[in-house]
Amino acid sequence: MAPKERKLDTHQCAKIVSRNKNLCIEDHRFLVRTMVNSGLGEETYCPKSIIMGEEEHPKLVDSVSEIEAVFYDTLDRIFARSKILPSQVDILVVNVSLLSAVPSLTSRIINHYNMRSDIKSFNLSGMGCSASLISVDLVQHLFKAHKKKIAIVVSTESMSSQWYSGRERSMMISNCLFRVGGCSMLLTNDSARKNQAILKLKCLVRTNLASDDEAFHCCKQSEDAQGYKAIYLSKILKTIAARALTKNLTVLLPKVLPLWEIIRYLLFKSSSKINLKTGINHFCLHPGGRAVIDEVGENLGLNEYDLEPARMTLHRFGNTSSAGLWYVLAYMEAKKRLKKGDRILMISFGAGFKSNNCIWEVMTSDLDRTNVWKDMIENYPPKKTINPYLEKLGWINDKAMDFDTPEDISKMFARC
Repeated sequence: MAPKERKLDTHQCAKIVSRNKNLCIEDHRFLVRTMVNSGLGEETYCPKSIIMGEEEHPKLVDSVSEIEAVFYDTLDRIFARSKILPSQVDILVVNVSLLSAVPSLTSRIINHYNMRSDIKSFNLSGMGCSASLISVDLVQHLFKAHKKKIAIVVSTESMSSQWYSGRERSMMISNCLFRVGGCSMLLTNDSARKNQAILKLKCLVRTNLASDDEAFHCCKQSEDAQGYKAIYLSKILKTIAARALTKNLTVLLPKVLPLWEIIRYLLFKSSSKINLKTGINHFCLHPGGRAVIDEVGENLGLNEYDLEPARMTLHRFGNTSSAGLWYVLAYMEAKKRLKKGDRILMISFGAGFKSNNCIWEVMTSDLDRTNVWKDMIENYPPKKTINPYLEKLGWINDKAMDFDTPEDISKMFARC
């Protein structure tokens, strides 16, 4: 978990927005509306360089230090909890979509922990928010050829160089959603370690719609006319995500749902939805944004209990890209929802456009571990219903207020 001084509360958001002299009053109103509707709370984390006011001139050292902090914090915890030594790791997969450094990110981890020279390392970039399950799939295939091995997957994102200072609204949205976070996972195909396992991967299906131009362009890293770089998010992203998910589940669900439910759905699909709960107990949705969570929930017939883990993760941590799924899973664990034998459907989306989904089975009843939610889980779901952004920044939507210059707006934001 990032230090408290990197929390992005309403005051800090207003401070950062007030520094951007490119924005006009309508741009500010759009930003506030987006923040109000984003589903994010006041305790998400931001890169140190953004807090320090260096967003317009990102440095490589800031990007590297940001992700290294995640690497070593999460890996230290994994090694301490599992009692496995770094020298015992056979496979290392790191996925960071927006940073490709030399030496590679995997090499930095190998150097830091003095890992073996014969370790099989893979550095994945450009895979977007679904990269974590791509990494798991890569490990799964490697396990078929290499027996009794230990693998580590590290999923995070570099946000320091991606803060957008321009005026394109489809690119401004990323500032309101993406936040700092990360996770490391330990996987093995060594049956001698079966009793240590928390989850077992039952099946994983990947879908990539990149051959479709609309899907390919709906979520991508881009530059505006002024040269400002950020993630572009199209208005049709929800539609593309629904299409990718449908294609994926057409392959995945017959592997996990009972045959009678598949037959029932085929006979009556014009009048009813498929009942996922006949073979799935929990739903771990990518916390990409409130609109995405709403859309997936509606399409799959999920209720608020099912969507709560994704909503609360988005509220507390924001969209942490590929790591987000594991925060959702940790919420379920912290809330004591998971029981031995339960099945979890993990749903991810990513640029390309991709939908990568899998089924995990809970392998233990001993789930009293502490995790990232340990000091706050009792406060979720939050009882307070007042939106902090609307409460503190809602004045900007008052049409009666007169702003002559961008400096006038900046002064108002600075007072928040």
